[in-house]
Amino acid sequence: MKIVFVIPDMPGGGTERVVALLSNEYAKKGHSVSIMLFAGKETAYALDDRIEVISMAGASSGSLRIRMKRLKNMREYFKRQKGCLIYSFSTIGTGFVVLSTVGLSRKMLVSERTDPNSCDHKPYRNFFYRFAKVLVCQTREAADSFPGYLRRKTMVIPNPVDSKGLPGVYRGERKKKVVSLGRLEYPKNQELLIEAFEEFHKKFQEYTLHFYGKGTKEGILREMAAEKHLEDAIVFHGFCPNAAGEIVDSAMFVLSSDYEGVSNSMAEAMAMGIPVISTDCPPGGCRAYIENGRNGLLVPVGDAHALADAMKKVAEDRELAEKLSAEGTKIREKYPVEKIAEKMLRAAQK
Repeated sequence: MKIVFVIPDMPGGGTERVVALLSNEYAKKGHSVSIMLFAGKETAYALDDRIEVISMAGASSGSLRIRMKRLKNMREYFKRQKGCLIYSFSTIGTGFVVLSTVGLSRKMLVSERTDPNSCDHKPYRNFFYRFAKVLVCQTREAADSFPGYLRRKTMVIPNPVDSKGLPGVYRGERKKKVVSLGRLEYPKNQELLIEAFEEFHKKFQEYTLHFYGKGTKEGILREMAAEKHLEDAIVFHGFCPNAAGEIVDSAMFVLSSDYEGVSNSMAEAMAMGIPVISTDCPPGGCRAYIENGRNGLLVPVGDAHALADAMKKVAEDRELAEKLSAEGTKIREKYPVEKIAEKMLRAAQK
């Protein structure tokens, strides 16, 4: 089976990691896999040598001439790929796929990666999503956010957890590190985490906060840390390909997003046994993985005081931290890459 993933670019990020995991799994199973990048050339994650990476170059916006050239190149490619399955992992990419495959009868699976209610161009999105064979959402709450004619196409399939590619569960004394993984962009709201850490750090001065990821907000976040005189306690590592190995012995992982599909980094932190704290953000992805007080802690969105209190609980209560760690690791068996890849393939083929 020929499978073509369509995504803007492949720098470090959760969506890009899922594409890499699924692509590698399909290639391992003997499928012919291509990844079409329509807005860049970067691939931050390791890919199987059998995977073809195609760049359509140019920016995702740009002049009409650039867009028309991209559509022409995409159409020429899809004409050669008779009977292929297309997995689109972006709203803009879905539009390009629909326009470039008019009359070609190609099956397309669309993967919705965030909170559908946060979309700024719903009419555009909804029009192009109509052409999908199936619309994959990560939670039922996300699926129910779409109008009825799209809801009928939805299938809830969570993100895979790459338990085989992760370090084993750490059993030693954990370092006094609070860690956060993700792009330094809205809606990750790392500002909230810095606010909470400021309150937390007054009592737990031996702890440091570590950000793994890059983005346009790094300068703002660095300035915020300096203004709070926390520049020596907050570390910015940038994108780290082996972030899992860097954080496995951390005291806690914190997700501070305003909204989030399903956080890959949160799920992987749980799988590694790191106690996890997350905002209970829409469309319910964190809630789908975390049972509050059993395998993680959930706090209200935007509440720095509640977030700081949750961090204090994990730091103070060793028994709680060990419980969250032990229960969190059970996610390894629940969402294996093989199972999620097979579900998506069956959905695309039906």
